[in-house]
Amino acid sequence: MDILKVEKLCKTYGTREAQVQALKEVSFTMEKGEFAAVVGESGSGKSTLLNCIGGLDNPTSGGVFLEGRNLFSMKERERTVFRRRNIGFVFQSFQLIPELTVEQNIIFPLLLDYQKPDPGSVKEILEVLGLTERRNHLPSQLSGGQQQRTAIGRALITKPMLILADEPTGNLDSKNSRDVMDLLLKASRHYQQTILMITHNINLTSSVDRVLKVTDGVLADLGGMRG
Repeated sequence: MDILKVEKLCKTYGTREAQVQALKEVSFTMEKGEFAAVVGESGSGKSTLLNCIGGLDNPTSGGVFLEGRNLFSMKERERTVFRRRNIGFVFQSFQLIPELTVEQNIIFPLLLDYQKPDPGSVKEILEVLGLTERRNHLPSQLSGGQQQRTAIGRALITKPMLILADEPTGNLDSKNSRDVMDLLLKASRHYQQTILMITHNINLTSSVDRVLKVTDGVLADLGGMRG
């Protein structure tokens, strides 16, 4: 079953002579548990695509459907709640709350939604991410790789339909980049988590299920790159 369906997505900035078409009728689907990477040069439209899929930016036309529900047929408040419950985000800049510990950062989306964290799920995520011994540390006491692992845990805790990762290894060295990729792959396989990742590093796409390339707002499906 398709978890994500993107249908003729267009995004235009500016008017008349200054008009820029950032996305041009982009369409694709993703199945549950699929891990896809979006590649493309800077300014190609890949970040715009991720922001529209995540409901952070409104497309000019077209639709984004998660399990058949169109994000942009929802009112803004409804879309905000739906996004919080069903889409996990992993950003290049980590975006952790500096005053909260690793464990508190991970469970924060649940508390925001007035849900009680399940201790077993929290314990499992900490173990999967190798953060059990760091659970009471603040972000300032962590390495870049550990901070990004915490951000991945925060994205996983709500068991979202979709995780969107925007250059998740952009601020990391090669070893930590590989570790973060391994963890995302583990999440995809272990939790059957659907993941869409933007990356400028083509070397990181060798293990994903499918590679999508955006060029001047047009999307091409390059198929599977594993092996």
